[in-house]
Amino acid sequence: MLREFTRKDIEIFNKLAPEAGGTLTSREAGHKYPFILRPVSHKFAESPEDFRERLERLSPDELDYLVGLALEGKEDVQSLGEDFEELAAVVAEKLSPERAKKLKDFVGVF
Repeated sequence: MLREFTRKDIEIFNKLAPEAGGTLTSREAGHKYPFILRPVSHKFAESPEDFRERLERLSPDELDYLVGLALEGKEDVQSLGEDFEELAAVVAEKLSPERAKKLKDFVGVF
């Protein structure tokens, strides 16, 4: 089932991928993105470093919100590949190493 994005989700997506022009729809597929981080990672970020820079734009509250969604299974972080390590590093820096460990444990990365 496709998750309905809240106003907060849209604001976060726009902060991470302003070049999307405020649209949450994939131009190629013509459907709405089901997640926030996966399209940022796969469609907009040009490298893991770029992905990290985008994540660093988020406030601690916004980042913690995304971590919470991931831990509830509502935000896909398992398919981020090497970008997941950048996410975990930013979480450790902006939130806490414990929060990053919780995210890694959830995904099964040790």
